[in-house]
Amino acid sequence: MSTLVLVVVAALWGAAAGTLLPRPAHRFSVAQEEDWRERCPGGHPIGGWLGWARCRDCTDSPSYGPGTALMATVTALVCAALAAATGTRPELGVWLLLAPVGVLLTVVDLRVRRLPDALTLPLAGAALLLLGLAALVPEHAGDWPTALWAALALGAGYFVLWLINPGGMGFGDVKLALGVGAALGWYGWPTVMLGTFAGFLFGALYGGALVVLRRAGRRTAIPFGPFLLGGGLVGLLIGAYAA
Repeated sequence: MSTLVLVVVAALWGAAAGTLLPRPAHRFSVAQEEDWRERCPGGHPIGGWLGWARCRDCTDSPSYGPGTALMATVTALVCAALAAATGTRPELGVWLLLAPVGVLLTVVDLRVRRLPDALTLPLAGAALLLLGLAALVPEHAGDWPTALWAALALGAGYFVLWLINPGGMGFGDVKLALGVGAALGWYGWPTVMLGTFAGFLFGALYGGALVVLRRAGRRTAIPFGPFLLGGGLVGLLIGAYAA
């Protein structure tokens, strides 16, 4: 399969998966200790967890939650970029399965500053399990033991940061770091360091921009999950391309 065809197929997969994300994004976007949403803004029951955020019983404003087109486009671009960097190596299947979850977590954290355990912990477990399977397939370009140790190391590092400043680092970030560390560790410790640095850099640039624009103060808390995931994506793309 040529690289172009692979990228197109990955983009189509991402677009299809992205169209299923608006509904779970709405249901997961609740404050801490609140139950997941079971109704649309109009008060009608939501059927199922996957699909468009659109209520058939609402006449005035049937759509709710994040836009389907936007989530499909973003997920398609992420999957296409991963395919272009990874090629036909077996770990690409892992990245394509995990990417929609990363997009979903990004949206939820941006909306309500929360990274649900129902997403972060399965993400970490799935990353290690699927990479373990990929390690059994010929032509893979990573190392599963390093992925495991990197997951533990990055999770421990974020745990220390949470202990030092629990107001600036959410515990959801600690659990998300397990999955991100596993993905980065697949391509080695340099990739882990690169992805981690990129995440903190993105967060610092965003926070600095808010301060300059006077939309936040120096002590204003920001959702860090999107930057953790964004840095992880950058590290993963570079690590996959260089492998």
